[in-house]
Amino acid sequence: MGDPQPPLSRLDELRARWGLALGEPYPPGAAGYAVRAKLPDGSPAVLKLIDLHRESEHEADALARWDGAGAVRLLDRTDDGSAVLIERCEPGTPLSAAGPENALAVLTGLLPRLWVSAGPPFHSLADEAGWWVSYLPDEWEAAGRPFERRLVDAAVEALTALGATQREQVLLHQDLHGDNVLAAEREPWLAIDPKPLVGEREFAVAPIVRSHELGHSRAAVVGRLDRLTSELGLDRDRARGWTIGQTVAWAVDGGMPEHVEAARWLLDS
Repeated sequence: MGDPQPPLSRLDELRARWGLALGEPYPPGAAGYAVRAKLPDGSPAVLKLIDLHRESEHEADALARWDGAGAVRLLDRTDDGSAVLIERCEPGTPLSAAGPENALAVLTGLLPRLWVSAGPPFHSLADEAGWWVSYLPDEWEAAGRPFERRLVDAAVEALTALGATQREQVLLHQDLHGDNVLAAEREPWLAIDPKPLVGEREFAVAPIVRSHELGHSRAAVVGRLDRLTSELGLDRDRARGWTIGQTVAWAVDGGMPEHVEAARWLLDS
């Protein structure tokens, strides 16, 4: 997790605000800049600077809502949520390293703990689905038609139908996969880096079903869908539709070939 280092003035400001001693940053990634820190009493923490955008702007709110139950604990935040102080996961090994079967068992147990009631300020899944539908065909064209049109059409059809017919609304971590769950001391495994939405439970399996680090084959993808929906009592058809819809929306620029392949397998299953 982490983008290139932010301005030193910003780090100095946050160091002074929370009385931190900063250590080594985490490897660069797409979730923001994160650096090891120690609190004034010497206990470990992580300072994370979040690149606020549509998907990440309410990360701090989600962590606060979960209050450490199945997710990393929020210790403090800036008013705008652009910087958070969170507990440090040690040893911090990603769940994907535990092997596909173990990882899927952990994720199956973790999901219901994250499904808490929530409302504003989170974006709704219905609005997000409408946003994906609004750009999918044009972005697919602009990207040079990176995959067959039938995937776009299937995604648009699923997102349009499912968005308007949802059931009970809960808080969702729309990027929950094996690399966004870390080994910790307070609990064996804790979720990090939420991209929160409020919507129905069936949507929540999408990032797990397509997770290539848990096994990338038609059998593995369909098998995860079957196991998750069966064990969690979810509607398989709705979960399959949400997975196709979000996966194609996130992969429409052609930069995620494994995701496209997973969507294709699900469409043909």
